[in-house]
Amino acid sequence: MHERDDLPPANVRRIKRRDDADSPPDVEVAALSYDKGEDHAPRMVARGKGHTAARILEIAEQHDLPVRRDPTLVSILGALDVGAEIPPDLYGVIAEVLAWAYHTDQAAADRRRRAA
Repeated sequence: MHERDDLPPANVRRIKRRDDADSPPDVEVAALSYDKGEDHAPRMVARGKGHTAARILEIAEQHDLPVRRDPTLVSILGALDVGAEIPPDLYGVIAEVLAWAYHTDQAAADRRRRAA
């Protein structure tokens, strides 16, 4: 949900929908990306429900990306197409999310340094 150079969009495109009976149907996620040098605003890079959501979360974990639980925001972002820039009326809330992600990354880096 923040600026990352190590998660190429190809990873998002490889997410395949599987309608397994064990898929969690109530889980819904949205993933954002922001490349300060390329984007005018953060973009929706993935969204999904059930198994697709679980796969998006798995990819986030594999790339050590912070995950924030905010069902209301996910619901609002659900109206956007994948690849769309966040509209200006959401800049404030998305700025808070990006600040949270930055802080979370910094805290994790501090813990890794202390553990080393």
